[in-house]
Amino acid sequence: MKEGHMVVLSTASSVEEAARIGKIVVEEGLAACVNIIDGVRSIYVWKDKLCDEHEALSVYKTRAELFERLEARIKELHSYDVPEVVALTIGKGSLEYLGWIDSVTGAKGR
Repeated sequence: MKEGHMVVLSTASSVEEAARIGKIVVEEGLAACVNIIDGVRSIYVWKDKLCDEHEALSVYKTRAELFERLEARIKELHSYDVPEVVALTIGKGSLEYLGWIDSVTGAKGR
């Protein structure tokens, strides 16, 4: 098993916004892949108001050493004042898949 891989979760106001951000960070080598899940319903409090919104969830696959750069880029490209950027360490995974993440993010992501 290779170590140092993460799944990063982020919601966006629409599938279009999620795709725009996803394409940029993949092209820049900050993530190997982004899955976009439409139809997420988010219930939260923002500025003392209860919100119930339709959002799209992005699931980024990357190397842990790229997290800070990926986080900064998502924040820069995002329409929200405080976008969700939550990272989960991948404890185990297919060696071939994790190797692919390394190969895709290696040269461009450094």
